[in-house]
Amino acid sequence: TERIKSMFYHAYNSYLDNAFPYDELRPLTCDGQDTWGSFSLTLIDALDTLLVLGNQTEFQRVASILQDTVDFDIDVNASVFETNIRVVGGLLSAHLLAGRAGMELEPGWPCSGPLLRMAAEAARRLIPAFQTPTGMPYGTVNLLHGVSPTETPVTCTAGVGTFILEFATLSRLTGDPTFEDVARRALTALWKTRSDIGLVGNHIDVLSKKWVAQDAGIGAGVDSYFEYLVKGAILLQDEELLNMFHAYDAAIQNYTRFDDWYLWVQMHKGTVSMPIFQSLEAFWPGLQSLLGNLDSAVRTFQNYYSVWRQFGGLPEFYSIPQGYTVDKREGYPLRPELIESAMYLFRATGDHTYLQLGLDALESIEKVSRTPCGYASVKDLRDHQLDNRMESFFLAETIKYLYLLFDPTHFLHGGGMEGDGSWEEGGEGGQCVLGAGGFIFNTEAHPLDPAALYCCSRHSKERQELRDALLSLSHPKKKAGSQSKPADERAGEPPQSQSESIALKPGEKKTLPTLSCPVQPFSARLSVLGQVFSDNS
Repeated sequence: TERIKSMFYHAYNSYLDNAFPYDELRPLTCDGQDTWGSFSLTLIDALDTLLVLGNQTEFQRVASILQDTVDFDIDVNASVFETNIRVVGGLLSAHLLAGRAGMELEPGWPCSGPLLRMAAEAARRLIPAFQTPTGMPYGTVNLLHGVSPTETPVTCTAGVGTFILEFATLSRLTGDPTFEDVARRALTALWKTRSDIGLVGNHIDVLSKKWVAQDAGIGAGVDSYFEYLVKGAILLQDEELLNMFHAYDAAIQNYTRFDDWYLWVQMHKGTVSMPIFQSLEAFWPGLQSLLGNLDSAVRTFQNYYSVWRQFGGLPEFYSIPQGYTVDKREGYPLRPELIESAMYLFRATGDHTYLQLGLDALESIEKVSRTPCGYASVKDLRDHQLDNRMESFFLAETIKYLYLLFDPTHFLHGGGMEGDGSWEEGGEGGQCVLGAGGFIFNTEAHPLDPAALYCCSRHSKERQELRDALLSLSHPKKKAGSQSKPADERAGEPPQSQSESIALKPGEKKTLPTLSCPVQPFSARLSVLGQVFSDNS
């Protein structure tokens, strides 16, 4: 882990010294460039990695810098997808880790805080993209002016279906249902466009719902849609999302899987259109391991690892029949997906093969990509030419997953000994247990804590119950709770407790009595039932 830390700091310090406040470092020329929107993207993306590596002081310093310097009120065309996973995801994760970083917390954290407000502000700038007849978002939005009149309506599948983690987190922490509502509407619309054989294509027209690219697979343009159905189901304890994924998975296994490789097929006919493995598909064994499908996950991982060993990295495209790279797709931009799967599979199996991959990855990145100014993307794995670019995901994902692969007792895995402070309290009056394990990583490796969502949803539900109770006391002739909608309807169905939610049928809502005593603070319960206490009593 010390070697991985030194890799991180070589790249991170190079960015600060040579590229900040630009989005990304150019490691061959030792300068910076804006790529995804001009908001110091690498710094936002790397913020939670600092804490994962144990650096509280730098985390605090950077969190303060971002609060002072980053402005989303700018005339910039930004990718809706990338801004969500990197900026909104990065800020949300940093907000949820702020307590562990020793930052001064607002009363009521994690349901409030400056980084949460920044995340909500960034997400609000993306909402205009979702205002289409179908609810599926445009791919690009101007952060100041909204969607340009000339914007193309064609978006990739992942660009429609990769919002539920960040947007539901925002809604449940802030109590504003807007974010989760638009993400769910987009997911539902996309679900309804699948083909007769149960597959989705690669690019869709968000106005007409017509499929523009009809290749179905698990790689580029589709990958994180499937990832978010599984992780959304876990984070939100949402059976409907899991059922969607299982339906897709059955079709994927049926039509695209050959010898534990996954090919690209025509979405309506199921005929092979591209017998290619893409490096972005390497997340799939990790996702399968989350679902307990270990046998096929292990075999698929071995296929992908054999490609890594052939080149010392994963080429963007690899022809399975020819066993070689595909023309103009020979590069390796230091992507994290195979390391991510190794982390999940090592956790699930304890097999040291996965540590060997981590060591291989570390050695080849050091040998091929290291420059005096950071780490450069590999332009061509055949002769190891380099590209003048270091993507922000190298610090956000690749380094983080490498570190977590070699640190199985890390708090993000739910590790830590009793009494080492690995759990935290939060919420109003410190009534919630946070950080007790089970973090869900978004597709940019930003960890989200399900306990925080539950904590803040619970508080908003309690406040609503208090309001209802007070109203029923002041209007005794009316039925309790008739003055306002129940909390379930208002807050876009906050999550039920884990033990009960699975038992509910899809679409069914959990109804609570006007006052549910077990979660009601004792003093509030007494004061509401008959107004026992008042200031002058």
